[in-house]
Amino acid sequence: MIANEMNRASKLLGSNDRERLRGSYERILALTDLTIQVSTSRSLRRELLRWRDLVAEQYVAGEADPRAHGAIFRALLQLHPDAWRQLPYVTGAAAF
Repeated sequence: MIANEMNRASKLLGSNDRERLRGSYERILALTDLTIQVSTSRSLRRELLRWRDLVAEQYVAGEADPRAHGAIFRALLQLHPDAWRQLPYVTGAAAF
């Protein structure tokens, strides 16, 4: 669900509606917090907390940064092997 919301936010990067983008980042942060709370893997929790900081930076930023958003999205997908295989389809970049 976090990746779905990141994808939704990707579509808002080009628009002038900063409030909708901020709302999307709020949902991403909330979903991430919930995932961290229920995760039993210490290493996954640690990585999600680091990743969450990157999203929080975008949330408080004055302007949207499509490159940073893409890098954050890519990092999220790399956290799981099944999601990693979807990189070419979601980001348009090679999975390597």
